[in-house]
Amino acid sequence: MKTLTIIILVLIIMSPLYSQSTIIFEAGTHIEVQTGANIFADLVIINGTYSGGGTVNGLPIPVELTSFSASFVDKQILISWQTATETNNMGFEIQRFVVCNQLTVSSNEWEVLGFVEGAGTTTEKKNYNFTDVNIKSGSYKYKLKQIDLDGKFTFSNEVEVNVELPLEYALNQNYPNPFNPSTTISYSLPKVSFVRITIYDLLGAEIKSLVNEEQTSGEYKIVYDASALASGVYYYTIRAGDFSQNRKMILMR
Repeated sequence: MKTLTIIILVLIIMSPLYSQSTIIFEAGTHIEVQTGANIFADLVIINGTYSGGGTVNGLPIPVELTSFSASFVDKQILISWQTATETNNMGFEIQRFVVCNQLTVSSNEWEVLGFVEGAGTTTEKKNYNFTDVNIKSGSYKYKLKQIDLDGKFTFSNEVEVNVELPLEYALNQNYPNPFNPSTTISYSLPKVSFVRITIYDLLGAEIKSLVNEEQTSGEYKIVYDASALASGVYYYTIRAGDFSQNRKMILMR
């Protein structure tokens, strides 16, 4: 059974079924309330809000956010959070603040990226996530606006993520090289570009097209399987915008 430890000022007014009394605990007092227990009181105030585990006059505890994080993964920022309990939770509005990026020093305001529906009322742990795909090199802050069904809301703490994207085009040497039968080709794009990566033989004949599409800025890797080819020397070429480069690779069986 989960136990919440509270280190704050608490005001408890006992139920009228019992003798009226007020109990005030000084700030810094440790009070433990077991999740799921009933608090027989007309009013329990902790830092100006209802709290504790269980119910107060049949009212369940509010949304309890246990974790909130953001990380740069695969050219996107993944925002994740978890709740231990929820009460009348309509959902979460995800907000972003641009500290600085390639286009601006600061946005000077929080922008709304999207909304994730909540679980309403539940005492079970819930996991949520949201992906921010419109990312350039820079620093970003994120926060959640948790909104109740009655329109009341609270904000989470803020988390900051630093994003470092490539500053220039690059086609790297395949690895391993020589290889048999598979090798990895990696490349970098500093901005959105139409990319074409092609394999050629020594005579310049096209063997295979690996990429032929528009891609966002970032680091990319392709695993090329040359099982159908004979041993020998081959070339691979990238064309992205005005950039082009080719490299040699050796298939050795």
